[in-house]
Amino acid sequence: MAAQIRALVSVKWLADAVKNNRVGPNLRVLDTSWYLPKLKRQPKKEFRERHIPGASFFDIDKCSDNTSPFDHMMPGESEFGEFVGNLGIGTGTGTHVVVYDASEFGSFSAPRVWWMFRAFGHGSVSVLDGGLKAWVREGYPLTGEYTKPEPVEFRAKLDRSRVKSYQDVLENLESKRFQLVDARPVGRFRGIEPEPRDNTEPGHIPGSVSMPFPGFLSQSGEEKDPDQLREMFRKAGVDLSRPLCATCGSGVTACHVALAAFLCGQEEVAIYDGAWSEWYTRATPEHVISEGRGKHL
Repeated sequence: MAAQIRALVSVKWLADAVKNNRVGPNLRVLDTSWYLPKLKRQPKKEFRERHIPGASFFDIDKCSDNTSPFDHMMPGESEFGEFVGNLGIGTGTGTHVVVYDASEFGSFSAPRVWWMFRAFGHGSVSVLDGGLKAWVREGYPLTGEYTKPEPVEFRAKLDRSRVKSYQDVLENLESKRFQLVDARPVGRFRGIEPEPRDNTEPGHIPGSVSMPFPGFLSQSGEEKDPDQLREMFRKAGVDLSRPLCATCGSGVTACHVALAAFLCGQEEVAIYDGAWSEWYTRATPEHVISEGRGKHL
């Protein structure tokens, strides 16, 4: 399967796999749903009630660095390996992983898990194009039944170039080694709409470019085609031939930028894992660009 096809699979492709009992050790399906707390949705409860047959639940908050004060930061290699191994995903078997979520956008958190697998050395991972929204729209079956997969060994090896730290982004203000794209809504980027987290004002990192993640999706929730995506990057002033890093509020929707760039042939996009939550907490006031309140010591 070519790289551009591998990144996305259609609901018809997955429905055929489910119908023909291909979900198992060589094909694992993960419901990766995660939502901002203000939405008061309970993704694990929703999974227990209905999910794609054969799917397991991937908890983004659990598969994270629980020593960090910031939300769902990347876990260590052994932690990631143990977590996904317990979901029946093995490196030895070359398991093809398909990730989806139940967001009304069609895709919200699934690209984060797609990016995590790739960062930890597992390239055989695809996003279900259109997510559960498209699956339901096409009338494919759902179930509340769940059988836990047999644990297998997953050997994770993190490509550290895929993860940017606060210090990396701070140094980039001067060096400009990479472009920085922010996937949050434009109002939060400008500093005129509130952040969803307490004690955090909106605004953006100096020199960053705004590309809100819903823009990468069609009205029905599928990914736009590569030509449309390339034009979006061009209009935003982003050069896909140069190094690129993405950010957002907490490192989840930033991964939409990575997926869109991948579909355009730029496969090496990094994520600022701490994202705006960390930047606002640690940055000096002059490094919080805002049309609103900004940051005051």
